[in-house]
Amino acid sequence: MKPFLTSLALLLALTGCSGTERGGGSETPPLNIVLFVVDDLGWKDAAVLGSEFYDTPAIDALAASGVRFSRFYAASPVCSPTRASLMTGRHPARVSITNWIGGEQRGLLLQADYRRQLPLEEITLGEEFAGAGYATGYIGKWHLGAGDEYLPGAQGFAWTSAVNRAGQPGSYFPPYRNPDWPITDVPGLEEDSPGSYLTDRLTDRAIDFLEEHHAQPFLLVLSHYAVHTPLQARDEDAAPYLERASALEPLVGGSTESESGRSTTRLRQEHAVYAGMVASVDRSLSRVAEALDSLGVADHTAIVFVSDNGGLSTLAGDRGERAPTANRPLRAGKGWLYEGGIRIPLIIRWPGAGAGQAGTTSHVPAMTTDRLPTLHSLAGLPPAAERPLDGVNLAPLVSGESEAVQERDLFWHFPHYHGSGNRPGGAILSGDLKLVEWFEDGSLELFDLAVDPGESIDLFTAQPAVAEELRTRLADWRDSIGAAMPRPNPDWYP
Repeated sequence: MKPFLTSLALLLALTGCSGTERGGGSETPPLNIVLFVVDDLGWKDAAVLGSEFYDTPAIDALAASGVRFSRFYAASPVCSPTRASLMTGRHPARVSITNWIGGEQRGLLLQADYRRQLPLEEITLGEEFAGAGYATGYIGKWHLGAGDEYLPGAQGFAWTSAVNRAGQPGSYFPPYRNPDWPITDVPGLEEDSPGSYLTDRLTDRAIDFLEEHHAQPFLLVLSHYAVHTPLQARDEDAAPYLERASALEPLVGGSTESESGRSTTRLRQEHAVYAGMVASVDRSLSRVAEALDSLGVADHTAIVFVSDNGGLSTLAGDRGERAPTANRPLRAGKGWLYEGGIRIPLIIRWPGAGAGQAGTTSHVPAMTTDRLPTLHSLAGLPPAAERPLDGVNLAPLVSGESEAVQERDLFWHFPHYHGSGNRPGGAILSGDLKLVEWFEDGSLELFDLAVDPGESIDLFTAQPAVAEELRTRLADWRDSIGAAMPRPNPDWYP
């Protein structure tokens, strides 16, 4: 394993200022892109994001050299729908992938119908960049279809590695299998030595791709299985946090709180194994940044760091103590339409940004649907192929141009039950006002995130007219994209 960079050396690598000179003429080379996706990483799961428990020097250095988005949202509180939005620039409800693939639950309602794979007729990020002459690579978690005909190789990514057919790995240790759940087996790495670790091995494969393709424009998606379950870290990564966790004073009132009378939520980050997994992701980012620098391409490569849904902090019943992270002050976590379930990290380091942009934070609300049009713009590609897109171009916020991103409503549609205790619903964010609609009984909740980011004060009774107006806009949006709705369950008994 390559040595971990010091903070200074890492910052130089991330900013492309290491002194590496490029030969050739003065023509600006095409922008390369590394899309670094971390599964289940919460809004607060790095030191620069507000964590007081996790050490993340590489993520912190990336934020110091790029633009961080404080109000960036996943298009869904679970993975597959969000990943569909990242790949297509379209809302999950528009492409009919509204649940994590395989997440079959029922209750008072029967869940809405949804697709179990990203349709081949959808035009993906990989296909767009491959069509522009880019080498395209995809490593790790996909979870947008299990059949060979729906894996990344069929969606525009010519170079793929370690892509399994599920939403998590069988194990983080060789041979990366679970004999009771074979679709989680990670292919291609089965012969690894006993001391190997999956996050490190995916990073090895990412560096292999960079070494093979750095002489031409490239798009690399490094999609880590971490920090998703199973919770498994290298002993040396978890050890510092075991000591740190043991030194914490007990929380007055307990380590969990009830969520909506259905679930419990962990209140503090203190899980040493999860912290070790975060450390492995941070090490991966460090190694990728070092490779870009050593290959002489850091000065024309953008790094986009993002998660796919909120951190896993909330579980149905009284199981919240088993959740590995905490999102406070945000409410709830993965699977919920509250802020903890949908607000996620986004950091973009673009070498074309003005010097004044380094280390800045954008507070403009944005969503994973915006990734595709933004990357198009940053890379100077023509507009996406003609089709309805739900995302907008965030490049002005990264480049420091005066142009503003037009204010708009953001929408969520999650007509499913989830192991976190969430029930089917939808939401709309308009400015600072957020409405949550629950489909079982049609009840509404209204929050003002400007003064109540923890969504503890329901304003519905005080502002019913505002709530009804937002409900109408949410319903009109669902109708406009043909969103599928859940149905009454005739076999349901309390």
